[in-house]
Amino acid sequence: MEDGKLSRWQMIAITVLRVAVGWHFLYEGIAKLSSPSWTAAGYLKQARGPFADLFKWLASQPNLLANADLITMWGLSLVGVLLILGLFTRLACLGGIGFIVLFYLANPPFVGYFYSIPTEGSYLIVNKNLVELCALVVILVTGSGRFAGLDVILHGLFGRRTPSR
Repeated sequence: MEDGKLSRWQMIAITVLRVAVGWHFLYEGIAKLSSPSWTAAGYLKQARGPFADLFKWLASQPNLLANADLITMWGLSLVGVLLILGLFTRLACLGGIGFIVLFYLANPPFVGYFYSIPTEGSYLIVNKNLVELCALVVILVTGSGRFAGLDVILHGLFGRRTPSR
């Protein structure tokens, strides 16, 4: 790494990470879209985190729940597609981070909280949501969409240019 720039191999690794995280988001979104009976109600009703009352209230409001379901299904899918394509990568990372923060806060792996659906293991503070959030932060700050993605085209067209004198 010279002059604070990442090497080609480092950028390839981060690009692979971006595509893998994007695939996970896309898959989760499509799985929810393709299931006519999917709703976030069960997850929200079982919230145990510091905002449990808010999540449970949201689940009890049919109109708000319907909007939350649509936002979740389409939002996850959109974030996934954008990350895979490397298009609006930073915006996609921020959207993904927003989703993950909400998922994490609904059922955080803190002492005293528990999630009633069995998971693949027991966690203390760090779970797969937090790990994926950290991956999105790395993708966000490295700009991998400008290395191997459609952001290259956008950056070329609309990138900062020095004004001519």
